[in-house]
Amino acid sequence: MEKQNYSDEEFESLIGSYDYNFKRGDLVKGIVCGYDSDGAIVDIGAKTSASVPEREAVSDKTVSIETVLEKGKEYEFLIISDEDVDGKMLLSSLKVQQAYTWKELEKLKETDEIIMGEISSIVKGGLIVDILGVKGFVPSSQLKNKDQEFTVGEKLELKILTLDSQQNSFILSNKKTVAEISEEEKANLFSQIEIGQIVKGKVVRIADFGAFVDIGGVDGLLPLSQISWKWIDHPSDRLKIGETIEVEVISVDHDKSRISLSLKNLEEDPWVAAEKELKEGELREGVITRIKGFGAFIEIYNGVEALLPKEELSAYDNENNTISKVGDTIKTYIVKLNPQDRRIALSVKQPELANV
Repeated sequence: MEKQNYSDEEFESLIGSYDYNFKRGDLVKGIVCGYDSDGAIVDIGAKTSASVPEREAVSDKTVSIETVLEKGKEYEFLIISDEDVDGKMLLSSLKVQQAYTWKELEKLKETDEIIMGEISSIVKGGLIVDILGVKGFVPSSQLKNKDQEFTVGEKLELKILTLDSQQNSFILSNKKTVAEISEEEKANLFSQIEIGQIVKGKVVRIADFGAFVDIGGVDGLLPLSQISWKWIDHPSDRLKIGETIEVEVISVDHDKSRISLSLKNLEEDPWVAAEKELKEGELREGVITRIKGFGAFIEIYNGVEALLPKEELSAYDNENNTISKVGDTIKTYIVKLNPQDRRIALSVKQPELANV
């Protein structure tokens, strides 16, 4: 088998064909640039196309995706699928909005606030109401006046009794009233948060793309990509609801009252040690963590992944009469090491290093 050498230009071309920064579970911003038969086409700055299926943008079939995701505008999306065989990445805007809505509802329940809900239907045993786009149930026993005749579209003052996003259970009452926390108090709490702060918080909700952490009366988002240096499939692999953790504040959006957090920033960056330990040309044993259309990611050092191109993986499988899968151990050679950009290229064939 012919040995493969990679020049600097070839290596940059190789790693330029994919982007380490975009993976399933990430929350990204993108601009809607068009539509096709499947949904909306979005530019998220990756070297691959991204698409939002209609089912991941609208919950009401009478509403068009063009209305919800306007062309030329920027929105937040959750990456729900890595590149498929056609090189397409799937996104969801609906899951992002639902997660933020449930988070907002949880805050309203915790502060015992009164909220306005609109009756969407009248059913046996109570009312179905719409709160921030989420359907909730008001049992007849929780109505102030059980004999009152209600109409669809009517608005009611309500308080949340129980809330469970996992079970999609949302029960309300319009019997009780409580004093609201003032906007001034909320603004005061938010103004005390600064980038770079190390704070303690409690995990209050886990979503596909991360976890919401209460850091003293204000909820921050801990994205999946900021939970660990090691690859994890879901936030629940590392976190539990109710768990107290220390996190670093990495961004603050005062206009949208949103805070982003990092857990991995408080751990030692594995690339610092890897730069000293790893060398080009050496043989390393690692575990396959992900397999994509362009190749496989292999953890060759604790918390450090490297790319084995698709052609190399296919050659390895053919030579060994096997089909590689996630979790398999494999030996590869480091053909190009670029710790500054956190990129490493691998080969199953021993490279011929230039003589010094």
